[in-house]
Amino acid sequence: MPRRRKKISLRWQALTSTISTTFVLILMGLVIICALTTHQLSKSVRQSLTITVMFNDDATDQDAQAYKKSLEQRQWVKDVICISKEQALKEQTEAMGSDPTEFLGENPFTPSLELHLMADYACTDSLLWISKRLKSNKLVSDVIYQKDLIERLNANLIKITYVLLGMAVLLLLVTLVLINNTVRLSVYSRRFIIHTMKLVGASWGFIRRPFMMRALWIGLTAGILADAVLIGVIHSLWSYDPSMIKYVTMENTGITVLAVLVSGLLLTLLCTFISVSHYLSMREGELYE
Repeated sequence: MPRRRKKISLRWQALTSTISTTFVLILMGLVIICALTTHQLSKSVRQSLTITVMFNDDATDQDAQAYKKSLEQRQWVKDVICISKEQALKEQTEAMGSDPTEFLGENPFTPSLELHLMADYACTDSLLWISKRLKSNKLVSDVIYQKDLIERLNANLIKITYVLLGMAVLLLLVTLVLINNTVRLSVYSRRFIIHTMKLVGASWGFIRRPFMMRALWIGLTAGILADAVLIGVIHSLWSYDPSMIKYVTMENTGITVLAVLVSGLLLTLLCTFISVSHYLSMREGELYE
């Protein structure tokens, strides 16, 4: 009966350790996926910002198309849209409700380009450099972009990044403390067994081995369970709003799943190693404290 009770007690400890570790890892995974989604969202917003390149009266549609092709080769350009004179006239006619050529006698508009930059270049310093480079073309009359909007956007994104980074660091510390306490309580109940094995001459590595194997399985199981819950949540989000896959991407989901699994393994192994080493270094009298 005592041996059976002991087995039940060990299984119960393993179960409670696995459950508590799973909940902590789920929380960690949610913070990771939120941080990655915010980064993806900020990248999408930056790439949606438009820079308008206006040509002078001497520029033709062919000149605009040639300049478009040259810009598409630049590493800082995501895509370029060319707006011809006729297209500009059509858009303005629809917007104003009248045709300017009726009272001007000719098309007053010039061709233009609409640039979308790569996310890393959608900042104030890069835009100043890009604007000067675009204006160096003698056919370009002006480069228009919303400077104030971009500055506010970048400032807000920096604040959000710092907040998420602080939350991630805080959560990592909380996770480490919670898992460490869970593991230490589990090892505490077997401290006398550790001391007995040490007295009969067992090496520290030999004593640690079963604890480390047990921690490995707990961490692996908790990581798999946490990943299953996170994948279920993300899949439900995709089903509810399919457009969310643009921000909660497959790549970010894979990174989160891997990070949670690796964190579960490393944290449980590290905490177990520290806890077992702590009791191995204790004297017999200290075990009763």
